[in-house]
Amino acid sequence: MVSVINSIDTAHEEPIHDAQVDYYGTRLATCSSDKSIKVFDIRNGQSTLIGELKGHEGPVWQIAWSHPMFGNLLASCSYDRKVIIWREENNMFNPIYENSDHTSSVNCIAWAPHQLGLMLASGSSDGSIYVISTGGDGTWDARKILGAHPTGVTSVSWAPALPAGALLREEPAPVRPVRRLVSGGADTKLKIWREQDGEWQPEQTLEQHSDWVRDVAWAPSLGLGRHRIASCSQDGRVVVWTSEDGSRWLPHTLAKWEEAVWRVSWSVTGELLAVAAADGKVTLWKENTEDKWVCISDVVKGQGIVST
Repeated sequence: MVSVINSIDTAHEEPIHDAQVDYYGTRLATCSSDKSIKVFDIRNGQSTLIGELKGHEGPVWQIAWSHPMFGNLLASCSYDRKVIIWREENNMFNPIYENSDHTSSVNCIAWAPHQLGLMLASGSSDGSIYVISTGGDGTWDARKILGAHPTGVTSVSWAPALPAGALLREEPAPVRPVRRLVSGGADTKLKIWREQDGEWQPEQTLEQHSDWVRDVAWAPSLGLGRHRIASCSQDGRVVVWTSEDGSRWLPHTLAKWEEAVWRVSWSVTGELLAVAAADGKVTLWKENTEDKWVCISDVVKGQGIVST
């Protein structure tokens, strides 16, 4: 059963493009076309504005909280071609890093699994992806994946740090974390990338959509089972890609919506998939014992209506 437990008036002056809750579920960050980011304390069912971040000069498309082992860091990306990383100290947010290497709108950002260190990927309408990292000494490095999607990068998502099946080995041995990510583009394609010897190389291209890929999400695996990637598109389809070995991917179309599908997001365990579409609904999907994906609930935008 899914229920709407709270509604927050953010007082943004223009449309909201993203909303993200931090690791502990106590802070909510929102971003908007009004060029601002707002942070709310949402403990105890209340919402209190604790910060309004202004550093971008255009609509802010996406925000992302880092893992708490690196402190309270919030990354943002904007139409102004910038990526900004903010640090919170004593309820005050200040920028600690700004990247303006992209030459067009920065559409998406994603933090890597914490096992890989403090590392952020960004994708842009200029067709490139940057992987930004720091060793914690105050200096930052930005490595470019040139021409990732020539007509524009729309989404990025990191693979789990542990390979699928790593915890199923009979004799556990040290496992080296893997640096891989998936990107989606306006070219209708998904591309998987792997870092080798300090350079990011294309590993595979996945094709199933017939229009812009709006979002991609690599499922958490907790070191078990198989690899899964969800993708959604302007073509109204959601596809779940599955691989046993990380090299051969099998697509399964979840459903076909009449309108574009904008976002996909996995639960922490990777068992539930949330889908947000232009029809104003958020639906939850789960794979049953017959390996079929079924919709287990949906919430209608602005009405709090729940069906199961």
